[in-house]
Amino acid sequence: MKRINYRSLLIASMLSLSLTGCFDDTKDIEAHMEQVKATTTNYIEPMPEVHAFIHIAYSAQEQRSPFVLPKPEVIEQKIQQVSGCLSPDSNRRKQPLEKYALSDLVMKGTLGDENKLWALLEASDLTLHRVSIGNYLGLYHGKITQVSTTKVKIMELSPDGAGCWVEREAELEIVKSEPNK
Repeated sequence: MKRINYRSLLIASMLSLSLTGCFDDTKDIEAHMEQVKATTTNYIEPMPEVHAFIHIAYSAQEQRSPFVLPKPEVIEQKIQQVSGCLSPDSNRRKQPLEKYALSDLVMKGTLGDENKLWALLEASDLTLHRVSIGNYLGLYHGKITQVSTTKVKIMELSPDGAGCWVEREAELEIVKSEPNK
């Protein structure tokens, strides 16, 4: 009795199946490719028209180069002082909060007791400052005249355009916190 090698039989049958798949009829695919080639037209857009380059010489050598960052210019605001008018002290040293507009300052709270009360102001750069009566803030020489638990009163000096300065009162009120929902 002969023993049958199942492994070789399995390999032979797989080979015959794979070889029969290679000889399938491909005439329908070739016909479709011929039809697509016949109906498709190759269209290539024409090259765009090339305009002649016109050279313009740079003739502003004496002016600032447009390729170099400009240097900060020092601008001195010279306001003609009229004698006998109200004017700010130009020799006074500026305080840290004088570089912020009043709209950039927010009152967050107060510190102190009945003898001395400080207001806590938050600037637009999220720094917290402690101020009291006599401190300066704002862009218009604002001097704090009163600090209470709810607001800070400020007396500002603004130019009137004729060489004098006009006093105006401003206030910063405390920000009310909203309850958590």
